[in-house]
Amino acid sequence: MNRSIAWMKLMALAAVLVMVLSGCGAGSSSSGAAQASGGEQASQAEGGNLTFALATSPDTLDPHRSGLAVTVRAIRTIYDNLVVQLPDGSIKPWLATEWSVSEDGKSYTFKLREDVKFHDGTPFNAEAVKYNLDRVIDPATKAANSLALIRPYQSSEVIDEYTIKVNLETPSQAFLGNLSQALLGIVSPTAAKKYGDQLGKNPVGTGPYTFVKWDENADIVVAKNKDYNWGPETVENKAAPHLDTITFKIVPEEATRIGSVQSGQVLAAETVPPQNVAALKNDPNQQLLQANTVGLPYTLFFNLRKAPWDDVKVRKAVQSAVDVESIVKTLYLGNYERAWSALSPGILGYDASLEGSINPDINKANQLLDEQGWVKGADGIREKDGQKLTLRYVDGSPNREKRNDIAAIIQQQLKQVGIAVEVEITKDIATVIYQNWDYDLYGNSQVNSDPNALYAFYHTSAEGERPTLSGLSDPKIDELLEQGAVETDPEQRVKIYNEIQQFLIDQAVILPIYVFPYTVAASKSVQGVKFDSLGYPLFNDVRIQP
Repeated sequence: MNRSIAWMKLMALAAVLVMVLSGCGAGSSSSGAAQASGGEQASQAEGGNLTFALATSPDTLDPHRSGLAVTVRAIRTIYDNLVVQLPDGSIKPWLATEWSVSEDGKSYTFKLREDVKFHDGTPFNAEAVKYNLDRVIDPATKAANSLALIRPYQSSEVIDEYTIKVNLETPSQAFLGNLSQALLGIVSPTAAKKYGDQLGKNPVGTGPYTFVKWDENADIVVAKNKDYNWGPETVENKAAPHLDTITFKIVPEEATRIGSVQSGQVLAAETVPPQNVAALKNDPNQQLLQANTVGLPYTLFFNLRKAPWDDVKVRKAVQSAVDVESIVKTLYLGNYERAWSALSPGILGYDASLEGSINPDINKANQLLDEQGWVKGADGIREKDGQKLTLRYVDGSPNREKRNDIAAIIQQQLKQVGIAVEVEITKDIATVIYQNWDYDLYGNSQVNSDPNALYAFYHTSAEGERPTLSGLSDPKIDELLEQGAVETDPEQRVKIYNEIQQFLIDQAVILPIYVFPYTVAASKSVQGVKFDSLGYPLFNDVRIQP
């Protein structure tokens, strides 16, 4: 195995620890209240504690080891990045002031800020950046999504105290943008060496807030970094935050979470249930803030390693029998958009021609199953060679974004064509999905700003060490994914990723379900919430109006 292939295998296996899209997206608020406003009274407001309810608990506050999107809500306050990506896709300075790229596209030379210190007093410099990049690819770190994001990083050279040269295995059109993502936030080398595996409980960065405490399954508290003076272009306030503290409260039960905002127990809460949207919009004391999503929409993946789901006609029968439009309208009441592709709208290469291309057709589903020799038995369930046609649908608990309800509806829809769906709801997704691979259908999604995200989901290089969710292995798709990663012409990249998306739908490798809008319910007293290019909330500008 040559080094390049070995590297691709190592990197691809990391991305299957995919980030659950519990909140993602790019865009601006749907309400003027999301921007700093409120007149002179609001502009003078300083201090106070913002209470912000999270839908689930972060897995760790070590950005390099996290696999959950909810983690980013908290770690965005603690860590900074080398660069920042704006909503228009452009990359701007942050901890790096400027950079140049070699002619072959395989080396980046960054000039760094000289006025930054970590929360523990450690200087921010080229050595710190090299330590961070090397830490992500060190197997001892047990990196999660960060490992996929850093691909194809190879090594770093410290040129001088504030200059670093970063070397890549191959050119990458996604690399610079990936450096802006929170899971490649810069951690204190001193803290990482001191705490080791426990850095996630003792996080130290250079961000606008410093870590105070984390009470497991209860709350996370961060406090103003009074020395902060290097905010990115995505915020107006480049200096220390206006707030004294933020308390992230862990409130999984959605009715309790939203009710706590309405009762004043917390000032803001994420992931507003669709049934509460209208009431919040009409409440004079509340506001609804929303960001558009970017990345991979919530998608159901067939496990192509297992029969009969390795048969494209059987998969296409399921594709024809499932009424996605009905599911999305019933569960999300018009507040979520239906997904049509492996990518969400707004990302480079999204193929809008797929919209409207798949519609329910029970007759077609029955015909396909008949052709493949699956015959209905006395109980209405199809059989072949003594085996029932059974689909094992696995989903996680709690019922985030009504995903368990999707499983229940699909169970009823597939029963109509003679497919028995066994739904398993588990809290141990890591074991069932990522260790045992014991499923026929499983849903997931990912926050990302570049279509190269598809590489880790569908390239064969993941197989053998930590397989992709679908188990797809197709030489043509591998070739296209490799081309898309290095192609410099945006128009050609669009063509490449369009072809990939068309294949995934034509071969029924996946069932795209919905595009998730990240929503926040907040008291009208909360002013200045903004969102980054992926839809994560930023708290640099937030004030609590008296």
